[in-house]
Amino acid sequence: MLDGDRHKRQRQLLIPPFHGERMQAYGEIIRNITEKVFIALPQNEPLSIRTAMQEISLQVILQAVFGLYEGERCQQLKRLLTSMLEVFQSPLGSSFLFFRFLQKDLGAWSPWGRFVRQRQQIDELLYAEIAERRTKSDPNRIDILSLLMSARDEEGKPMTDQELRDELITLLFAGHETTATAMAWALYWMHHLPQVGEKVLQELSTLGDSPNLIDIARLPYLSAVCNETLRINPVALLAFGRVVQEPVELLGHQLEPGTGVYGCIYLLHHREDLYPNSNQFKPERFLERQFSPYEFIPFGGGVRRCIGEALALFEMKLVLATILSRYQLALTTNQPEQPQRRGVTLAPSGRVKMMITGERKHQESPKVVASV
Repeated sequence: MLDGDRHKRQRQLLIPPFHGERMQAYGEIIRNITEKVFIALPQNEPLSIRTAMQEISLQVILQAVFGLYEGERCQQLKRLLTSMLEVFQSPLGSSFLFFRFLQKDLGAWSPWGRFVRQRQQIDELLYAEIAERRTKSDPNRIDILSLLMSARDEEGKPMTDQELRDELITLLFAGHETTATAMAWALYWMHHLPQVGEKVLQELSTLGDSPNLIDIARLPYLSAVCNETLRINPVALLAFGRVVQEPVELLGHQLEPGTGVYGCIYLLHHREDLYPNSNQFKPERFLERQFSPYEFIPFGGGVRRCIGEALALFEMKLVLATILSRYQLALTTNQPEQPQRRGVTLAPSGRVKMMITGERKHQESPKVVASV
């Protein structure tokens, strides 16, 4: 586990500046991938929206983070990541991540053995990409890997290959499954409660026929819908744990050094004193008041707050806006979606089964401006 100072140093290096040409590039990548995935989906046939969102989020990670659009390395990473995530999707499979005594390499056929071998293959691909970038430096690249490689700490030192690998792994795993799940939940709520989706469409229409992506990401009601989705159905149950360093009293409980403390995101987001009628989906909560970083923590908190938060929210808003403005969708069942544990996340149990029933009146592609 990283100590606090080193982790803060890495966070300063890792958080890319989301403005100007970089924001324009990320926005175009997200929009183009969304259009590409949806144009290939069948109409008037049931489909899993969560599966479609996974394809979008994975391609965004590969292109925006790695700058990989095609080629053997890109395809290998895509295949390995998808396969590795499937190992831990069941409650039994995810238990291997938490209990060391289960982490036994009993050969390629065993769950942990398969994971170890896939992780090694991913590492080889990541280190190969890093080595290639170091020998073929391109100052015009704006993918996040290039930003990390150009970053320097207060002593002028760049990140090591190991540090780069660690952060890329974090972005790969934390930015793929979680973002896809959040987007699937949002589409569910906007169609389970049609008035919510209509309000989003009305808000989008205020930007005209050719809105720029920066303005879309700033829309208040769309932002509130995303926040309420992350509140009522937080993708992660728990924040990263902390270990007590000295005696302290917390909420009437005396905690001694060595005690592990975990913040439960789900329970916090359903506290009735903070969120009355917490099981009701109500985006207006986030228009009526500002919640503190200790009241709303879908990305964790403190120095270990998720480094991909800004990109995840930006992606979420643009994907939802692109889909809603171009397609008419409908849920295939009136049965409410229930959260179900999927690995270390909470995902919709039915994978959000929907149907594309038609296309909306054609609008020009949202334009991106370089100023924020």
